[in-house]
Amino acid sequence: MKINNILIGKKNAPFIIGEISSNHNQSLETMMNMLELSKKIGLKVIKIQTYKHNTITLNSNRKEFIIDKEHKLWGGKRLYDLYKQAHTPWEWHKIIFDKCKRLGLTCFSSPFDESAVDLLEKLNAPAYKIASFEITHIPLLKKVGKTKKPVILSTGMATKKEIIEAIETLKEAGCKNFAILKCTSTYPAKPRDSNIITIPEMIKEFKCNVGISDHTPGIGVSIAAISLGATIIEKHITLSKDSDAVDSKFSLDFKEFKNLIIESKRAWNSIGKISYGPTKNEKSSIINRRSIYVTKNLKKGDKITKNNIKVVRPNLGEKPKYYDYFIGKKVKKNFIKNTPIKKENVY
Repeated sequence: MKINNILIGKKNAPFIIGEISSNHNQSLETMMNMLELSKKIGLKVIKIQTYKHNTITLNSNRKEFIIDKEHKLWGGKRLYDLYKQAHTPWEWHKIIFDKCKRLGLTCFSSPFDESAVDLLEKLNAPAYKIASFEITHIPLLKKVGKTKKPVILSTGMATKKEIIEAIETLKEAGCKNFAILKCTSTYPAKPRDSNIITIPEMIKEFKCNVGISDHTPGIGVSIAAISLGATIIEKHITLSKDSDAVDSKFSLDFKEFKNLIIESKRAWNSIGKISYGPTKNEKSSIINRRSIYVTKNLKKGDKITKNNIKVVRPNLGEKPKYYDYFIGKKVKKNFIKNTPIKKENVY
């Protein structure tokens, strides 16, 4: 799979997505600053979200349009007001895409309705991300699939049947390149709810790139996911966790995100292949194994005892497993103390 000439797959370093979401906090200056900092820390891929508050929900005070007051971050807020605060103004989109192009960043978005796809097509978005909450939005999936561009599909809350239906919808509409993300749709998410052991099963079941959309604190879950085969990592990014932006509390700041970039590549490099025995770089370390050495001066014919041989480093003498073999044997030649001894030197 390829997005904007960046290859995605097990043979490539993880495809890391910095999700800005609402963390611009309605400031275009903040957004531009975040894009510049993203380039500075080595982040290559930026994602935003494309919706309007009046296309994602209704302006209603009914109970079902108000977030449960017990919610840690958004308790008591109306959905309409939350999305109004969180959305990325549509007039910013071209500015954002143009800025990313100048910086050499790949930028794409999550559309939340068909009109969002129309906007993103005008901007020649290189790919699409479907948010977990939209996985059952079949009309949206059909619209995105018809663009024939790569699609990354988050699967938070989704049953296997729903994932299959979403994938089939995309494929029937014309999408040939897609990936799915293991996701836990709570904000923030708890590591114990991540169930990333599902990733290898998802790879086998859906025969595509599988990654993780990670809303847990820190980078531990993302790094662990790479060891299980994740080829895509998506994390929210913020200038400050103390910001009153909607998503800031479960986002990484730029220092943490830089660490994610570094450690994810290390984790990927460490996977390697099934291997026993020394690697090429380990061969020079074999000398530091133990072997049998003479610890006292011996004359030809002297008997070997526990008092004149010892198992020590380095590895120039006989292997330690032959220690008992040497006890009671006689040496065939003179030995200076602190020299290695071999089986052929005794009788």
